[in-house]
Amino acid sequence: MRFNPKSRLDRSRVSDAGRGRSAGRSRGRSTSSGGIPIPGGAAGGGGVVALLIAVVVIFVVGQGGDDIPGLGADGGYDTSAFSDTGRYDGCRTGEDANASSDCARVAVENSLTDFWADELGSRFRPEESIVTFSGGIDTACGGASSDTGPFYCSADETIYLDDAFFDDVLAGALSGPRGAFVEPYVLAHEYGHHISYLIGTLGKVTGETGPQSSGVRLELQADCFAGLWTKHATETEDAEGNVLLLELSQDDIDTALAAAKAVGDDYIQEQSGRRVDEEIWTHGSSEQRRTWFMVGYEQGTMEACDTFGIDRV
Repeated sequence: MRFNPKSRLDRSRVSDAGRGRSAGRSRGRSTSSGGIPIPGGAAGGGGVVALLIAVVVIFVVGQGGDDIPGLGADGGYDTSAFSDTGRYDGCRTGEDANASSDCARVAVENSLTDFWADELGSRFRPEESIVTFSGGIDTACGGASSDTGPFYCSADETIYLDDAFFDDVLAGALSGPRGAFVEPYVLAHEYGHHISYLIGTLGKVTGETGPQSSGVRLELQADCFAGLWTKHATETEDAEGNVLLLELSQDDIDTALAAAKAVGDDYIQEQSGRRVDEEIWTHGSSEQRRTWFMVGYEQGTMEACDTFGIDRV
């Protein structure tokens, strides 16, 4: 992955809350019923197994408040209420993105926003923010720790992540891939949840589990949307019309597929020493996740990502 050194970065939707901070304050709405809560104590004794279990909620929390009445986009959570640490102040150009993983995060957000603005037209609005944090954070969808992993909260339309997750959980406990395109795949997946929220499919999730469940279909749609963005990423532009990404390699695609495998329900169950039980799946198998990323990448259309409109995914 290589960014255009001449491109200009927009830092307005990427911020850092630092360690153990609140992401914002409610603007007139109660957050007591907001979002899908992070299950306390689910990890049991802690350690590696705890991380393996915790990673199951990476994208479960990403469903945000999809089935919670009264939590939505308008008048929700004020993510500007925390004091930004200034972590991204030096991210100004594509050259900065090539030199810094922080600035690469900004460039990927810019690329995702440009792509989906073109794709959705009048239906589009960008996510409220991508917020990085360390240790823990309070959000409109409840509290999150670094073990939770990246997630999207529809109650405040924000993507949250502690980037220690990529080394500590994905590459560490899950023996997943390391590489420059791991985080862009994950960010594109979480942005995909925002798109599902905008087009209404996020609201179709009913809470059942299993390989054909609505929750799995939502996750696979986000993987498909990630593949769709990847297909067109080198066509995205900054506000001045400069191309943002100059090159994505086959190695980048392979890295995304390896990351998709590492967050498959069956793979996580195996890594935690448990029996593979598809009836409790919430995100889909490694095969399903890789398959739907490639559907988006190879077919290159939103219509191909209609995981709710077919009999089996």
